[in-house]
Amino acid sequence: MSEETKTKKPLFSENTVEVLVAIFLGITALLTAWASWIGSLHGGNQATNYTKSNNLASEGNSEYNAGMQLYLSDLMAWNTMMEYSFDQIVANAEGDTVEAELIQEKLETYAAQNCSSIMTEAINQMTEDMNSPFEVEGMLDEYFVTANELLEESRTVLEEGQRDNSNGDAYNLVNVIYSVVLFMLGIVGVFKKLPNRTVVLLIAVIGLVLATIYMVTIPMPTGFDFGSFFAAK
Repeated sequence: MSEETKTKKPLFSENTVEVLVAIFLGITALLTAWASWIGSLHGGNQATNYTKSNNLASEGNSEYNAGMQLYLSDLMAWNTMMEYSFDQIVANAEGDTVEAELIQEKLETYAAQNCSSIMTEAINQMTEDMNSPFEVEGMLDEYFVTANELLEESRTVLEEGQRDNSNGDAYNLVNVIYSVVLFMLGIVGVFKKLPNRTVVLLIAVIGLVLATIYMVTIPMPTGFDFGSFFAAK
């Protein structure tokens, strides 16, 4: 052989490295802007959902208090009705049918004026072995239906806000990685030897690819529609 040793060609030439650095700087800058924007949308959704959840919880607590007041009112009404019923039994036992009929009218009038629709429905569903309408299955839950629905919706919205918070934090992490990538791409030219430049460039590209793959796995903000930002108002 005429040549015993051959000079190894570098993986990239200096011009190639400079071009690649410029390209990846542009790509990383665009991805950083995208991640910052989507992260801010998650933050906005988080604040909105937390506020909505608090409002719903407040409404739910108000409805719960209203349901409790209605329950206590029906309980007092039932006790009064039982007193009327006892007086009617006494009147019938004494043979005073006129008084018994008068008490019956009072009882019906009082029930119509003081019993809630929940109480009235439960009275109609009472069986002979029941001593009060509050023994009717599911009757007590009826007082708090609206409250439970609002509180459940509040919990659901709160969970959405927590997911937005978690996703926003994930986008912040992506931004941190992109910042490191930008830093590494920026210092490629500091190294005088081409192999060192190539190594730093490859590390930066690997970080860029890994961060982008991770970003793709993060859910987009709820209701996000890129086309809506360009739709005519």
